[in-house]
Amino acid sequence: MAKKKTVKTKKTTKKAAAEMQYHVHLKPGDVGRYVLMPGDPGRVPVIASFFDNAREVAFNREYRTFTGTVDGIKVSACSTGIGCPSAAIAIEELIKCGADTFIRIGTCGALQREVKLGDLCITTAAVREEGTTRQYVPLSYPAVADLDVTLALREAAKKLKLPAHTGIGHCKDAFFIEDKDIPIREDIDAKWNAWYRSNVISTSMESAALFVVGSIRRVRVGEVLATIGLTYDDAPIIAKVGIEEAIRTAIEAIRILDGKK
Repeated sequence: MAKKKTVKTKKTTKKAAAEMQYHVHLKPGDVGRYVLMPGDPGRVPVIASFFDNAREVAFNREYRTFTGTVDGIKVSACSTGIGCPSAAIAIEELIKCGADTFIRIGTCGALQREVKLGDLCITTAAVREEGTTRQYVPLSYPAVADLDVTLALREAAKKLKLPAHTGIGHCKDAFFIEDKDIPIREDIDAKWNAWYRSNVISTSMESAALFVVGSIRRVRVGEVLATIGLTYDDAPIIAKVGIEEAIRTAIEAIRILDGKK
């Protein structure tokens, strides 16, 4: 006759299930306080290749996570998928797992002519032209990056001698609004023109949610983006360049932040 499981084993299993976050499939202890957040799950192992002792700890839906160390500092990388809804889920659940400092490593289209292909954009705040954050706070609430993380990213890029621009980014929900046959084309063009004239440096799809949730939950969030398109020239994607430089900048920023903790 098969031996019955003990009560202790059942309780341990229930506790582990209770701690496991539903979407990211992580629990406390699985991640470090520092988390790098690309959108693409395929980019997570690329980021993890810069870690020591990296290992995959979870992969569910669009959320893939590796954890390792950088100079002895426990660091993780977790993908968010595309857009603010999935990014908000990722950061909410990662906070519950113990993380408190987040750096998004992504790509963007340039909105200013001085921003060239492959340049880095370090985002100080985001235009909230997306829907997720409106379900958290009114539109009058700003989406602002953490100052310490932003300054660390700027210092890191300077130390690595990488071309970097620091400024406001634009955050949207729909990638293909650049297409010419969109029904509200005239309204969209008017807004793009406003962002150009307001010195918004880039456009991407996750920053607003990460910044707003980070402010509400009292954690630190920053963003460094590789410029892969020139949106001001109606070319949202030209070449995937600058991504390794963005990764190196984020990792150097963690070294800077940890030295100042």
